[in-house]
Amino acid sequence: MKTETKHPHSGSVMADRRKKNAAEGIAQTVFAACAFFVILAVVSITLYLLAKGVPALLQVGPGKILLGTVWKPTAAEPQYGIFHVILTSLAGTALAVLLGVPVGILTAAFLAEIADRRLAAVVKPAVELLAGIPSVLYGLLGLTLLNPLIYRLELTLFRDSPDHRFTGGANLLSAALVLAVMILPTVISVSETAIRSVPPGIRAASLALGGSRVQTVFRAVLPAAKSGIATAIVLGVGRAVGEAAAIALVAGGCVNPPFPFRSVRFLATAIVSEMGYAAGRHRQMLFTIGLVLFSLLMAVNAALTKIRKAGTGEHG
Repeated sequence: MKTETKHPHSGSVMADRRKKNAAEGIAQTVFAACAFFVILAVVSITLYLLAKGVPALLQVGPGKILLGTVWKPTAAEPQYGIFHVILTSLAGTALAVLLGVPVGILTAAFLAEIADRRLAAVVKPAVELLAGIPSVLYGLLGLTLLNPLIYRLELTLFRDSPDHRFTGGANLLSAALVLAVMILPTVISVSETAIRSVPPGIRAASLALGGSRVQTVFRAVLPAAKSGIATAIVLGVGRAVGEAAAIALVAGGCVNPPFPFRSVRFLATAIVSEMGYAAGRHRQMLFTIGLVLFSLLMAVNAALTKIRKAGTGEHG
C-alpha cells in the first residue's frame, strides 16, 4: 500500500501564497477606493456647479448670458452678458499656449537630448523653482516689471491714436505673457518625461541613417513623444484657463473685447473679484460663470484628447 508524501516546504509555500493573495487583495481594494474617490469628487463638483449655476442661467436666459456683451450686475437694470469674458478666456489661453508651449517643448528637448549633466543640473532646478512660485507672486512681478514695459510699448504704438484708451500696461497681452510663463514648468516637466521615454532604438536608427543630432530630435524623437507632449499641452491649457490670482493683477479687470492692448477680464477673475460682495442674482450668476468655466475646460480637454488619440491611432 502506497503512502503519499508531502514536500517539507509545501506548507510554507501555501502560506506565503495566501499572504501574497491577501496583500494583493488589500492593494486592489485601496486602489479601487482611491479611484472611486476621484470619480466621486468630479461628480460632486459637477453636480454642485449644476445646482448652483443652472437656476440663474434659466432665469436670465442662456442667450442673454452667453451672447450678451454688457456686464452690469449691480445696475438698476442688471445685465449679465459674459460673451466678451468668454472670448477673453479663449483668446488669452490660446495666446499663452502659442507663446509658452514652443518654449517649453524646446526646453524639454534640450534637457533630455542635448544638455550635458552640469548644464541640466542648473536648468532643471530653475524649472522646478518656477513650479513652486505661488500664482500671486507671478501677478506681483507682472504688475511691477511687465506692465510698465507693456505700457511703454503701448505709448509708442498708439501715440497718435486719439481714440485709444491707455491701460497702463494692464491688458490682454500682459496677461497672456504671465500665463505663458506660468505654464512653462508643467509643459517642460511632462514633455521631458515623454521625450526620455522614447525607445533608444529610434534615436539609433535616425543616427544610423545619417541624421544629425538636431535632425534626430525634431524628426524622430519629438514625433515619437507626441502623445506625452499633447498631454503636457492639455495640462498647460488647464492651468491657463483656471488661473485667477495672477491675472487679476495684470489684466486690468474691465469687460472688453479681447484685443491685445485692451483691459480685459477672464472668467476666473470675474468670480474672484466679485464673489466677496455679490448677493442674490449677482451671486448666482457668478456660479453660472463657474459652470461655464468648468464646461469650457472640459470641452478643451476633450478636444485636445481627441486630437491626441487621432494622432497616435488610438480608438475608444
